[in-house]
This record gives sequence, structure tokens and C-alpha cells, in this order.
Amino acid sequence: MKLDQLPEDKTLLNDKVILVTGAGDGIGRQAAITFAEYGAEVILLGKTVKKLEAVYDEIVHNGGKQPAIVPLDMKGATVKNYQDMAATILDQFGRLDGLLNNASILNSLNPIEHINEDSFDKVMKVNFKATFFLTQALIPALKKAPHPSVIFTSSTVGKKGRAFWGEYAFSKFATEGLMQTMSDEYAHIGMRVNAINPGATKTKMRAKAYPGEDVTALKTPADIIPTYVHLMSDLTLDIQGQSIDLQS
Repeated sequence: MKLDQLPEDKTLLNDKVILVTGAGDGIGRQAAITFAEYGAEVILLGKTVKKLEAVYDEIVHNGGKQPAIVPLDMKGATVKNYQDMAATILDQFGRLDGLLNNASILNSLNPIEHINEDSFDKVMKVNFKATFFLTQALIPALKKAPHPSVIFTSSTVGKKGRAFWGEYAFSKFATEGLMQTMSDEYAHIGMRVNAINPGATKTKMRAKAYPGEDVTALKTPADIIPTYVHLMSDLTLDIQGQSIDLQS
């Protein structure tokens, strides 16, 4: 099985309920649209309603199941917000088959001595703290699914530190640790927990980090999305606790 090629079976995610954070842009947007193309009922979580509505419209236009929209800014959301959302998902869907933790922010690249508390707190809140408490709140719904799959979003700088990447790198190292811990804790019930490092991809975050880069040389979210589809499907029940680099 080649994870870098889209499966031929367009019913692969039929009847699966999948939540995607950061669904309004970039990789999250492409993932939501593609999951729906493969039959999933997608829950779109993001901070900008207009962007979520645009993804909603595209999914419906393509013939996909009507998605649910959860407008939520992870910079300001509380643990109770996530708990309430999880209770609503359980009430409306009865389970959650997949969770793609895609939402992240970069802020600015700075030497460690120039990182201030506000910048540190903002990045760590969205990239790690919010991701953790959202995932924690959704565990009961994930347990109700026959083959639940959780995907965290990692980064090259979350595996080997790089100068000036500061709090973004710290948050991704923490994400790797969360993935490994959660995988070890829930593997016995068949919950798959993995991480994907998408690598250099044509997104707004990449453009902010590398403003002078030749974007024509970058892969698009559509180019890298096959691995996400495979990990959400039942074709990958044996892949557990892995941090997968999509580009060398």
C-alpha cells in the first residue's frame, strides 16, 4: 500500500465522522474536502466563519454529505468550550471516528532571548494546550467508534531544533510527546494515534516563514493529502504511534 497515492475506493470513509481543526485554510481545508469526497461526514472547526462556509459550500457542491460547522478560536477557547463541543458531537453523531489536529500558528521567528511571554503563550496555547484539551474532551466520543484515528500535525523543527524557530518548535516537540504518550495509552483499545509532518507545503504559514521562497517549487496541500486519507481509513489499522514525514 502506497500512502502517497489516493485510494481508488471512493467509499473508503463512508459513514465516518471526522473533525478537522483549522479547516478554513491550507491543509485543513484540503483534508476536509477530500475526506468528504471519500464519504465522510466532516465537522469543520476554525475561527473564521466565512472560510468555513466556503469549505462547506464546496463540499456540498461536490456532492458530499452536509458538514457541520464549529466556529471556535482556539486562542480564546476554554476547556469547557471543548467539553461542550464534545458533548454535542456525542449527542448528534453518537461517536467520532477521526480527529485531525491541524490548527497551528507560527507568530514570528525570533532568537530565544527575544521571545516574550505574550508570544510564547499565544503559540503554546493554540499549538499545544488547546490541541491537548480539545483531544482530551473528544476521547469519550472517539472510544465509541470501532476504529478511531487521531492525527496530530508535527514539523521538522519539532524533531530537531532549529535556530530562531523558538516557541513554534517547542510546541511541536510537545506535540510529538503527546502523540507518543496517547498512542501508548490507547493502543490496547484499537485507537490509532499518529503524527504527520507535512514538510514544505504551499500554505499561508509557509509564506510567512519564508517570504522570498519560490512557491512554484512547493507541493500543494492536494499533493500531500493521500496520507491523511489512508490514516483515517481502516486500511491502516496497523499504523500506530508513528511520526510520518511526507517530504524528505
